[in-house]
Amino acid sequence: MHLQFLGTGAGVPAKVRNVSALALKLLDELNEVWLFDCGEATQHQILRTHIKPRKIRRIFITHLHGDHIYGLPGLLSSRSNQAGQDPVDLYGPEGIKDFVLTSLRISKTKLAYPLNIHELSPQGGTLDLDKGWKAEYMPLEHGILCFGYRIIEPDKVGQLLMDKLAAYEIPNGPILGQLKAGARVTLEDGRILNGQDFLAPDQAGRIVTILGDTRSCRNILQLARGADVLVHEATHQASEAKIARAYYHSTSAQAAQNAKQAHVKKLYLNHISARYLGKQCKQLEKEAQEIFSQATLVNDFDEFEVLRS
Repeated sequence: MHLQFLGTGAGVPAKVRNVSALALKLLDELNEVWLFDCGEATQHQILRTHIKPRKIRRIFITHLHGDHIYGLPGLLSSRSNQAGQDPVDLYGPEGIKDFVLTSLRISKTKLAYPLNIHELSPQGGTLDLDKGWKAEYMPLEHGILCFGYRIIEPDKVGQLLMDKLAAYEIPNGPILGQLKAGARVTLEDGRILNGQDFLAPDQAGRIVTILGDTRSCRNILQLARGADVLVHEATHQASEAKIARAYYHSTSAQAAQNAKQAHVKKLYLNHISARYLGKQCKQLEKEAQEIFSQATLVNDFDEFEVLRS
């Protein structure tokens, strides 16, 4: 599981930061890529990575401001032209369906794959996805309906400890399958083995929380509690807290406070105002790290592995 940031800027494209887009790469887990937001020129950003558009299986939109959705019709169209035939599930607030279908209809674009559009409840909820994966979502505070998403990987069942079983010389077959299921088995010589004694502990699934634009609010803490990774906007520096609140955004210090309070393991700061360059960006990161040491301010194309606890 890896996160790759395709656009880390706020509002408008800039020379060093494109507008919002983030890929959750689940290639080892599901052979899929999940995209979060799709600002203008996201498909151009993808060209500078190893991401294949046909691998994009799910797209989660946080809200309908242009810097988060203007790249969506183009990406969907190009995916169709690049041998993408597997379905895409698109999730977002009410209005996302009208935006996408109108864009495709007016441009006379026909997709070569099924597009399933899911408009989400403003109150929040849980999405049951394939193979035990879940996505919880809740509204944030951004002037218009804006969601944060909590992606939950299913727990990984403990593996059979073959080294521990080696002394019993059990051939491949039904007995190993029963032991892997945790059952009790009787060997030919009468010895009884309890499968539970030969299983490694289950591994808890990883949790990744990805927020849209927002003021600091209570729902952030619920979405982020105990997460392995929190992706939080940091549009403003700490001294601009009043400006951030007026425009429904957060400061880097507020993001760090939320990460600390929610007991997350790693914080990535994105959605950075184009006004901040070089040393000013370092200052944003420093402000966050003074509160939460595991904070990192990200740049376009940065990629990070989401480690297991």
